[in-house]
Amino acid sequence: MLLVGRLVQLQIILADDYSTQAANSRTVSVELSPRRGTIYDRNGKVLASDVQATTIYCNPKEITDVKSTAEKLAGVLGGDASIYEGALSTENTTFAYVKRKVDQDKGEEVQALGLDGIYFLDDMKRVYPYGSIAGQILGLVDVDGNGQTGLELYYDSILKGEPGKLVLQQGAYGMPIPGGTEVDEPAKDGQDIILSIDIDMQQYVEERLAKGVSDIGGEDGSAVLYDADSGDIIAIASTPYLDPSDRSNIEEGATSVKAITTQFEPGSIFKTASFCAMLEAGDITAQTTVDCPVYLEADEYKISDAHERAATTMTAAEVLAQSSNVGTSLLVQQHLGFNGLYDKIRKYGLNDATGVDYPGEAEGYLTNVSTWSLIQSYNVTFGQGISLSPLMITRFYGAIASGAGVAHTPHFLISKPSSGEEVTWNSEQIIDNTDAIAPLTDMLVGVVENGTGKTAAVEGYTTAGKTGTAEYADDTGSYVKDMYNLDFVGFLPNATSNLVCFVGVNHVPYDRNTCEVFKDIMTEASSRYKIAQK
Repeated sequence: MLLVGRLVQLQIILADDYSTQAANSRTVSVELSPRRGTIYDRNGKVLASDVQATTIYCNPKEITDVKSTAEKLAGVLGGDASIYEGALSTENTTFAYVKRKVDQDKGEEVQALGLDGIYFLDDMKRVYPYGSIAGQILGLVDVDGNGQTGLELYYDSILKGEPGKLVLQQGAYGMPIPGGTEVDEPAKDGQDIILSIDIDMQQYVEERLAKGVSDIGGEDGSAVLYDADSGDIIAIASTPYLDPSDRSNIEEGATSVKAITTQFEPGSIFKTASFCAMLEAGDITAQTTVDCPVYLEADEYKISDAHERAATTMTAAEVLAQSSNVGTSLLVQQHLGFNGLYDKIRKYGLNDATGVDYPGEAEGYLTNVSTWSLIQSYNVTFGQGISLSPLMITRFYGAIASGAGVAHTPHFLISKPSSGEEVTWNSEQIIDNTDAIAPLTDMLVGVVENGTGKTAAVEGYTTAGKTGTAEYADDTGSYVKDMYNLDFVGFLPNATSNLVCFVGVNHVPYDRNTCEVFKDIMTEASSRYKIAQK
């Protein structure tokens, strides 16, 4: 009875467990990497792709001279021999990675050494032909081919495909059995995607932005080139840059596009929203006048303009052209009211994420109008006490540049050629009274022709836009003295293409601006895309 009971236990009750243990003892399972989808720019240029590579592994039980084998591997693969000794001397296993995703030529060199216990698998490796150009946009993948940052992360589910499986039989002491492949499930390749980015324009924007940050003496900067008619992001960058091909020295802040992921107080470029709201409501025209004292008292604070001036009377157009904080505050207070401004800020989407297809997008920051003190109410009218991202303000200017008051969702993805799936993006009517757009555009032209943005003028084109100078807070929450965040955002009205460009440089002395950088980027874009003045 005991013998029968034991047989039942072994052959029936524990049969599956013992069978699994037996299979595990004579097999080794390896995951096969799929080909990750290729990423193209809008003109079909390859931005990221997988190429053939070799993964080198070992059976430590077959290696009799660990030190010599490690030295020979280091001679081909680089690095110190000690890097490889750990894998070669791993205990209680018949499988250990020596080095993954090695260039094929290096794999062939190692193979030619004929080292005992060293084996090879066909693999794939991610490469970025343009190096650091658009590196932040594309992002990083890990050694297993999983997206870590940028679009590699955002679209990981369609780019990565499905891994395959290889199960190899092994004999005594882990020796592989020739031809003993038990399972060979091929990997399923990922899908390709096409982006809105023009890599050549992206390169120019990155180079010009970096030079601008250096020339202006800033800490970092951002630039956006956005198509107001479609929502396509043609180029976008934030310093410092990232090279996905070289991870040896990744600078802090380089792994994301801060124009998307970081809030800032926009300063005077936000005045355009205040004027748009007043013009929409029919409360003012460009010729509406306002008496502007030297300063305004609000609570225990004083508000003044950036440049010293005497008390004067200005038209609304002059207030915007000269970027008067006092004039903007009084016009909103006397005509629209702060409640009306708050409602329009929400309508314009200047407090919400845009929905861009990029991980970690920042939302705006704005407290409810019911909590505003008088000083905060004034401050918001000219872009202080409110935070948003550069992409959010660019989208708003796009609604003006389009002439229709429609804001499109900023985006990178424009096509999935592998599946043929149609890609669509939302749009929204954010400026209801479109009769306000033409006079507002004329006022923005006045900023460039007669006001603070004269050096932003693009030769041969009418240029509209707004300068911004914003204070920023330090770690204690106090505004830093004599240092500012400077920006400019604008477009070319009456042109055959409605591109909007934002340029911002942070932590710089006041007596500088970003207008020249904007001008150069728009000049390059006008030439590249053959934009004509209507």
